Parts: sequence; structure tokens; C-alpha cells
Amino acid sequence: MLGEYPIRGRGAAEISASVERAVAAGELGPGQLLPPLRELASRLGVNPNTVAAAYRILRERGVIETDGRRGSRVRHKPATTGREEIGVDVPEGVRDMAAGNPDPALLPSLAAVFAHAADREPVLYGDVPVEPELARLALAELGAGGVPAGPIAVTSGSLDAIERVLAAHLKPGDAVAVEDPGWGGLLDLVPALGLRTLSVALDDDGPLPDQVDRALGAGARALVVTDRAQNPTGAALSSARARALRSVIRRHPATLLIEDDHGHGIVDLPLHPLAGVTRHWAFVRSAAKAYGPDLRLAVLTGDEVTLDRVRGRQRLGPGWVSRITQRAVARLWADGAVDPTAVAAAYGRRRGALIEALARRGVTAYGRSGLNVWIPVPDETAAVARLLHAGWAVAPGARFRMSAPPGIRVTVSTLTEAETEPLADAIATAVRPAPVRSYV
Repeated sequence: MLGEYPIRGRGAAEISASVERAVAAGELGPGQLLPPLRELASRLGVNPNTVAAAYRILRERGVIETDGRRGSRVRHKPATTGREEIGVDVPEGVRDMAAGNPDPALLPSLAAVFAHAADREPVLYGDVPVEPELARLALAELGAGGVPAGPIAVTSGSLDAIERVLAAHLKPGDAVAVEDPGWGGLLDLVPALGLRTLSVALDDDGPLPDQVDRALGAGARALVVTDRAQNPTGAALSSARARALRSVIRRHPATLLIEDDHGHGIVDLPLHPLAGVTRHWAFVRSAAKAYGPDLRLAVLTGDEVTLDRVRGRQRLGPGWVSRITQRAVARLWADGAVDPTAVAAAYGRRRGALIEALARRGVTAYGRSGLNVWIPVPDETAAVARLLHAGWAVAPGARFRMSAPPGIRVTVSTLTEAETEPLADAIATAVRPAPVRSYV
């Protein structure tokens, strides 16, 4: 099965490192099967639980993937390849409902605000890294939403902020509790930092309290929660769920709590933050979904120690995020360039129309807020392939899940009224089991 390459090691870390070295050297190729647990354990003279732990490490690091009884095999994409690469090429003539982008028609024009931002004194080395007006506006809005007061930093988007916060507190091998299904970028980032993922199931109101309690009790050093417009399910923290989660997290005060509010500006649901119940916390608010992904800007606040570490490390790298971009975003905020109520209503109509159309066809779908609808399916691969054949490209759930059941994500940001019923028909057909064929 493995040719001439022998897997070596006595402990889980040694065995996993041996496999990872072979993958890096090309001695174990993409798609190659690894030995069954008991077979490899017998060959190495170790307990099968040791091999199981090694395979778990390799899965968490994105080196291998496991498909039930079909066994474990080397991933076709390396660990540094993002989950967005898992999917299908969209041929000409196929409607792309997989990309996850906001509707360009609902994004504000950036020309005037950047012209205004550039027509100022140039920022030089040694100047303050955060635009004062942006900080003032951010602090006011965060405070109005119930986020505790704290220092402000600006990062190149939400994932940049989360990476910096995790790196400020955690060391390789530490565990991070993450939503499952959840944001593929985060699910890639955690193992890329040498950290372990512990999955937390969720429903429309956010992470389930007992699941969070289990993960933190199992040793998770950090917890990442999406407050609104959760990707891919559209979940949003309700007031009751936030209270329950704060009660759970309060019992684990050493937890690093990170909240992602990338849905700010595109949802009309109130914010129910969790921050303030642990010693170390961070709250991230991105401008991407409401104002444009290419702005690459997020505002970060948190406790003094966390922000001091993040800003210190940032100074040793990029130094700061362009103050011209910061000025432009501040102007967008100050001018009310986006009407959150109108934008949320537009996305809400599109989500609601598809969910209702699917319900009439007996298909359950989820999407409380944001840009996407999540649809559980019995067979992801078959559903994606059938929809592609019918002229619709959707995102396979493998991009977003670890232990969660299969599903597909449909981005409804540009879905038109005329497309809703045909898409619902195609999805209903695609998720049904294939007919049994017999020659008897």
C-alpha cells in the first residue's frame, strides 16, 4: 500500500511527523491510502489508539482526510491550500452560487472617499497606526452594541486579526474551539498555526452551550464565535443564547474569547456580544461584506494585554494598515454610505424566498442572516454534481465542516426573483437519493 516508504515512530507525534515528512518529500502522493489503524499499529508494535491519535493530528493539520470505511488518504491539496479550493470549476453558462461574495450592486462607490482620503498630509514612519476618526467612530459603534471599552487596532481583515490574536496567546499544540460547520478560512488557519481544532455544533441561535462547555472542559484554550451572519449557516446569537454562553464561558475564565462580527452592516439583527467574561478577549469587526472585500480592513478591540501584544507584533511586520484606506472607511461610516436596514432586507428577501421555496418541496434549509443558505444533504458529492449538471454551481459542505453532517452552501446575494423557483427545483431534485436500478 505504501510502496517502499515505511512509516516510523512509537508515539503519535513521531508517527504523524513521519507521514508528514513523506508527503512533503513526495514519497506519499495525493490520494494515497494509509494503512488501517490496526495494521499500522501491528507493524509498529504500538497500541491502535496511538495510531488513531497520529491520524487525528494529521487530519487536524490538513495532511490527510478520512472517509469512513474507505479509510484515510493523503489530501489532494496540501495543508497550505485553503478550503476554498475544494469545489468545482464553474463552466461558462453555469450560474455561480458558490463564491460567497456580497452583491456588487449593494456595495458603495469608493472613488470619492479614496480621493478625499488621499488629499491629506502623507502618513510617514512613526505616525500613529490608527486613524483617529476611524477609532472614534468604531469605539462609539462598538460601545452602542454592548462591546466593552478597550484599545483599538486595525488589521487586514478578520482572519488577519484572528491569526494575530491566536498567535499572541497560544502555542503549537493548543486547542481552539470552533464552530462546525464554520468558516473555512478559520478551519484552515488553526492547523496552519500548529493548533488543534475542537468542533462545536450550532443551531440558528449560535453555538450550543453544552458543546462549548464540552470543548472548554476538554482543554480548548480559545473559543471563536461568529456573532451574526455565520458562514455558512447564517446563524446569529440570540439574546437568550448569549446569556447561556456567557454563563458557560464564565466558568472557564482563562479562555481566550474571540468574536467575529463580519456581518456588521448587512444584518438587521441586534448584536449580543459575549466579551467581558474572560480575562483575555478580542472582538473583530470587518468592513468586507458591507463595504467591499478589497478594502481588507477590520477593526479589532480587546483587553489591554491582548491588544498590546497584537500591536507590538504588527509593528514588527507590516507596521500598520494603510491610513488612506482607514480614512476612506471612516468617511464611508460617517457618511452612512451603506443603509444596513435596506441591505439586510435585500439579502433577507433572497434568503427567505429560497428557504420557503425549498420548504414547499420538502427540503429543509437554514439561513437566519447574512449571504448564504445552508442545506443538509445525504450526499454532498452527488448533490454538487447534479446541480452543476443542471446549471447551478454551489459550494460543497466539505469546505466548512469537520464532524458536522454533509451539506451544501448556496450564496443568495445576487439571487433574482426569477431564479428562485428554478434553483429550488434543481436543489430538490439534486438532494434526493438516486433511483435504484435493477436488471433483475
